[in-house]
Amino acid sequence: MTTLRNRVATDSRYLLLSLPTALVSFPLVVAGVSAGLGAAVVFAGLPLLAATAWLARNVADAERASLPGVLGHPVARPRYREAPVWAGWFRRMMNPLASGQAVMDLLHVIIAFPVVVAASVVAAVWWLGTLAGLAFPLYGWIIAGIPGAIETGLPGALGFADSPALFVVWNTVLGLLFAITLPPVLRGAALVRASLAELMLTRPAFAHPSVSAHIVDPAVTRIA
Repeated sequence: MTTLRNRVATDSRYLLLSLPTALVSFPLVVAGVSAGLGAAVVFAGLPLLAATAWLARNVADAERASLPGVLGHPVARPRYREAPVWAGWFRRMMNPLASGQAVMDLLHVIIAFPVVVAASVVAAVWWLGTLAGLAFPLYGWIIAGIPGAIETGLPGALGFADSPALFVVWNTVLGLLFAITLPPVLRGAALVRASLAELMLTRPAFAHPSVSAHIVDPAVTRIA
């Protein structure tokens, strides 16, 4: 039971807390890439592209930090090229574009956005259905007393419009079904998201063993 509770908590945190980050990072990255590429011909857009790549890298680092808890195994952070010690201010400013992983980071923010939104909505709906349904016996009688409320549900459609008790029982059973299916639904949504992130943000590090990569361990992540 403790393992199941921890799994539900981990998946819920991963699915729900990342939505605000996606809602902020997606328009910024899209706008930054569009404006940066449009002005790259005159080099004015290159600093904007570098700043956008830096933002996408930080979003990718936050995603990689969450992956071990969801996937259950360590993940590798690809090596990002550092600016040479002799580099000037312009070279250092443009350094976020020097690594090939920068393209994957940018693409991940864009491609993963609809997946993040859909997975977060599914998680929110299932949690809302679970909590509202299981608590329905506490407030359902008040709703049943509202004229026309019972008729809008399935019991009313089946001809039980005069039975507040059946109305309450029906919605409570729905909440129970949401509660029973909550863990597998959250698990499936989290794995879809995490698999895409693993493919785009960590696979290059594993594909080239000779490249130095920072390994994020699940135990370390849990402690943090």
